[in-house]
Amino acid sequence: MKENLILKEIKDVREQLLNHKLYTAIKTDEDLKLFMSSHIYAVWDFMSLLKSLQNSLTCTQTPWTPKGNPDLRYLINEIVLAEETDIDQNGNRMSHYEMYLNAMIAAGISIDQPKESIHKIANATNILDAINLSELPKHVKQFLHSTFSIIQRGKDHEIAAAFTYGREDLIPEMFTEILNGLSKTSLDTDLEPITYYFDRHIELDGDEHGPMAHKMVAMLCEDNQEKWNEAAAVSKEALQSRISLFNGILEEINTHRTEFATSL
Repeated sequence: MKENLILKEIKDVREQLLNHKLYTAIKTDEDLKLFMSSHIYAVWDFMSLLKSLQNSLTCTQTPWTPKGNPDLRYLINEIVLAEETDIDQNGNRMSHYEMYLNAMIAAGISIDQPKESIHKIANATNILDAINLSELPKHVKQFLHSTFSIIQRGKDHEIAAAFTYGREDLIPEMFTEILNGLSKTSLDTDLEPITYYFDRHIELDGDEHGPMAHKMVAMLCEDNQEKWNEAAAVSKEALQSRISLFNGILEEINTHRTEFATSL
């Protein structure tokens, strides 16, 4: 199986990510706020990866005409359906991005800043320049820059690989580690919304979206060795970018603890 090329390429960096120290570092309400305040950008650019694939693999304009492979259209549209219009813990329809914003509010985090930053970046003439010129933390900037660089290259197999091996394939195990870490804390924060968000992704990505995304990569790469090589390289790039994001969040948590301790 050519997919083994990707699995071999990402094995070490994937294991490094799944054993990241961040998962057990979230011990206080402030730690959780710092994590969510950066992680929201990963939730947003995930949707951008997803929609870029939908735009490329299906017809999203009028007049409508059939476009591409019907099986690919089915796979991406099925994933979009749940990611963009899922049901929250109260039975309300919303995207997972909006679900995460609501979880931030429940955790006592103002969402004004991330919404404003995302609005500015999303409406910029040059999105990479807008990311670089933003006042976002360095670890968030590099993560967004990596994602949108992949999107701007416009290679469907690369975008699908970053989406699959950097997100869908990884999320069930990664979010399980985060939930395990949270279960060992005694936070005052209302954890129900963020716990539901993590649990929902573990369920969807493990049972449905992960296998569908794997099939999508295989269909886009077919028997083209160059495409498989590029898919493997971009998968590793996406995982390394996530490690840098988590390193930055962990550094923020540790810095805040140090500053808090010295102020006592």
